[in-house]
Amino acid sequence: MKKIIVLLSITAILLSCKEEAKASIADIKEQSEGEIKDIVSTEEVAPEIIEEVPEKTIKQIKEELKTKGFKTFDYVDEKTKDTFLMQQYFLVFLKKGPIRGQNEEEAAELQKLHMEHLAKMYELGYADISGPCGDDGDLRGITIYNVPNLKMADSLANADPMVIAGRLQTEVHPWWAAKGFMLR
Repeated sequence: MKKIIVLLSITAILLSCKEEAKASIADIKEQSEGEIKDIVSTEEVAPEIIEEVPEKTIKQIKEELKTKGFKTFDYVDEKTKDTFLMQQYFLVFLKKGPIRGQNEEEAAELQKLHMEHLAKMYELGYADISGPCGDDGDLRGITIYNVPNLKMADSLANADPMVIAGRLQTEVHPWWAAKGFMLR
């Protein structure tokens, strides 16, 4: 009988502790939600974060691209009858260059500068995607430039420190893709 009373007492204590824990978690959640509401209602949060930015229409996007000098056209899918805005991009092939005799330290420094260049191109909106090739062939990597003309793509690609050093050379081609489509 004593064992049953002790067991019931322990069970009662454990259950009361669980209830206190539940209450404190609920209090924390309520406090957190209250603080979030307070932050959102103050001027500390930029209105852009709270308000939804209306999406641009295809017509608006097309006009902006035209104003900036980009080439575009509409493509209508025969099957679905969907219309896609096609934009001209520039595909830059980075190929092995004629000067590849740099020592390990020089090659590592050039690689660092090359990556900084590509990051800058991406940050400035000039390059949309870059990546190395997976084999050890003559083609070393590809970058897709989002610029209005071949001359600009060629100039930006040739400003890469690896190209300047002769470790890489470029080959630039116009390339069309549907605006807004992503890799899968």
